[in-house]
Parts: sequence; structure tokens; C-alpha cells
Amino acid sequence: MFESGFFGTSAPLYMDISTLLFALLPFLLAVSIRYAVLKQYEKHFRSQIAILVMTLMVVTVFEIGVRISGGFLEFSKESSVPFSFLVTFLIVHIVIAVAAVIGWIYLVVVSYRAYKKEGVNARVFKQHKQMGWWIFAALTVTSFMGSCIYIFLFVM
Repeated sequence: MFESGFFGTSAPLYMDISTLLFALLPFLLAVSIRYAVLKQYEKHFRSQIAILVMTLMVVTVFEIGVRISGGFLEFSKESSVPFSFLVTFLIVHIVIAVAAVIGWIYLVVVSYRAYKKEGVNARVFKQHKQMGWWIFAALTVTSFMGSCIYIFLFVM
């Protein structure tokens, strides 16, 4: 887990795996959203749960790995990117990521309850769709920013 990763940088393996999975996250979400567009709601729900659980597991492994590896400060020592920029970028990334994941969990729980109670309700569906697009956008931004942080720390 802490040996060198497969991207050919000094990043540990868990960091390369996490970065790859998070870079793929918007595409996985797009497939899941496509199920909803095609009115395949069961597939949409199941894929959302699977992607959410996978994301939470990867975040957990990532966070444990970062702590064991010495943290952000340790990784930032080798970067040529100014530390103040790195910290600011990281804080913005974390704020968006936490808000997106909390919103995602909320949307899954509330939507599942509403679906079980009322089926596909036009009012609930419209709210779900609007919130879902905002969460998709936030997760996409988070994925992009996470990839940028990897580049800032291990490529530049």
C-alpha cells in the first residue's frame, strides 16, 4: 500500500489508486445518471449506492494512508508549487468535497425513502434531479481538483 504507485511518480500506491478512482468518478456517475434518464430507476439507485460506498471506502483508505505517510505537509515538501497556494487549493477542495458527499448521502437517503413511499413523484423527481445535477457538478469539480493536487504534489 505504501510502495511506489503505478503512475511513475514518488506517490505511494494508495495515492495512485485513489487518484485514478476519483478521476473516473464523474464517468461512473454519468453512467448511473444515464440509467435515470432511461427510466431504469432500480439500476440508477443500485449504481448510486455502489459508487457512493466505493467512494467512501476509497476516501477512508486515502485518509488513513495520508495520516500514516506523514500528512499533507510531508508530501508538499517535494513540490515546486508554493505552499500557500497548495493549502488554499486543498482547503477549497475539501470544502467542496465534504459538501458534495454530505449532499450525495442526503439525496440518496431522502430519494430512496420518497421512492419507497410514493414511487416516482413529479415534485420529488424535479427536486431530486436539480439537487443531483448540483452534486454531480460538485463531485466533478472535486475529482478535477483532487487530480490537480496529485499533479501539484507529485509531478510538479
